[in-house]
Amino acid sequence: MRIVLVEDNQMLAQGIQKVLLDEGHSVDYFIDGSFADQHLEHEGADLAIIDINLPGLDGISLTKNIRKRNQIFPIIILTARGATKDRVTGLDAGADDYLVKPFKMDELYARIRALSRRINPLLAPREKIGKIEFDRNSRRIFYKNFEITINRRELTLFEILLNKKGQYISKSHLVDTQYGVGADVNTNAIEISISRLRKILSNYNINITTARGIGYMMDDLANE
Repeated sequence: MRIVLVEDNQMLAQGIQKVLLDEGHSVDYFIDGSFADQHLEHEGADLAIIDINLPGLDGISLTKNIRKRNQIFPIIILTARGATKDRVTGLDAGADDYLVKPFKMDELYARIRALSRRINPLLAPREKIGKIEFDRNSRRIFYKNFEITINRRELTLFEILLNKKGQYISKSHLVDTQYGVGADVNTNAIEISISRLRKILSNYNINITTARGIGYMMDDLANE
């Protein structure tokens, strides 16, 4: 997922970034609420994590701006304010969840997983493709009763391609999802990951097709 993190505590932000990057997500990080607002208006996100006390534009105002633009991606508010009235203010502004500092990273990521399931509510919790089955809740791939282990970057690519099964997805979209919007990343990194993923999946009757200038598509070999 493309996750936008808006947090002025750099030590906390670094910890959150590490967890998300290790899980294969991209993170666009902002300290200033106004800069985050401009970015979100033009680029959007799959999910946003927003602190309340921010320079430039506070988190409540930022959340309201997002919802006024009819942007519907999930929002988690982070704050040291734990009173019921503060929670209500955050949720009324348009947040989907509210996490009080200090918190455990495991809890934050569990909430991210829960909200990510709302992004594509029509997608089955478990989906078969080729000879394998993907469990979206646990983000695990199975062949019969055995788990297929791939690295987090490749797992994220697999999820994106599976969610758009039978459709081409551009390389630029994959770069943004893997590394963040505007990241200075050589597109060869995506090509290498796709090549490794294609090699693994070919053993399970799954193909990744490349269309030059268009992108990549994953589908069952039987449908080729």
